[in-house]
Amino acid sequence: MEIKLKAPAKINLSLDVRGKRPDGYHELSTVMQTVSLYDEITMTDNDSGRVTISCDYAGVPCDDRNICAKAAYKFFDYCRLPVSGVHIRIDKTIPTQAGLAGGSSDGAAVIVGLNQLFNTKLSPKEMLDIGERVGADVPFCIEGGTKLCTGIGATMKKVPSLRDVCLVICKPDTVSVSTAEAYQKVDALAPHPCFTDEMVKALYSRDLFMITSTIFNDFELALQIPEVNAIKKRMLDLKAKGAGMSGSGSAVFAVFSSESRAKKCAEALKADYPQTFLCQPVKIGCSIE
Repeated sequence: MEIKLKAPAKINLSLDVRGKRPDGYHELSTVMQTVSLYDEITMTDNDSGRVTISCDYAGVPCDDRNICAKAAYKFFDYCRLPVSGVHIRIDKTIPTQAGLAGGSSDGAAVIVGLNQLFNTKLSPKEMLDIGERVGADVPFCIEGGTKLCTGIGATMKKVPSLRDVCLVICKPDTVSVSTAEAYQKVDALAPHPCFTDEMVKALYSRDLFMITSTIFNDFELALQIPEVNAIKKRMLDLKAKGAGMSGSGSAVFAVFSSESRAKKCAEALKADYPQTFLCQPVKIGCSIE
């Protein structure tokens, strides 16, 4: 049996790092949004008794280091099933090391797909429980939409959707960010009020000016990546309502109220940055095609 799934990217409309926890993780407050930029995951069962991975995207490991393999093992363990033969093919479009949760979304898709492939009839909550054991962003990628995420990022609350906008996402080719280094620099920032609280209020107001003027990311503030700043300036010069870095970087997103302006921006940036994408907010996470 073969199952295909769409695994969407996410952006962070706001991201506050609230300090380090006793368990070594960081306390976050962030509003995450799934977008119509997808990896495709194809899963096929077989009689090998092994989890195998294939992907032709440079730098993606095709062994047990891959988050898709980790998600599969956590699924079998949670369901108390022996590891069954399954091949996972990853067709990547979401850039890696970009802050777009491409890996987390791929792992989330594996959990959703295995539930269908092996007819385990897991509830949504059970799939989220497995996801949390795989990675902090995985539960959000399973569910998708617009969510306030707190704790290590896995505690979710639905908030009003970002709607009636077009998005441009641009990942500079020459910049990739080490998450560990990013957190070290964020830890050195001076304390500040929580911008995510203001983003939630703005989403409830449905006021696009309030939403786009509240875009904020502690990693962007701490890292001050020149190319990120340059891309953001170009987006704003091309009439974006607001722009910001996603996650720990280095992808930058811009929000437009006009589809034609968004297309013009995407075309202008693509000449210098091939990994530029035009997309929209979406209300769901990983889905079976």
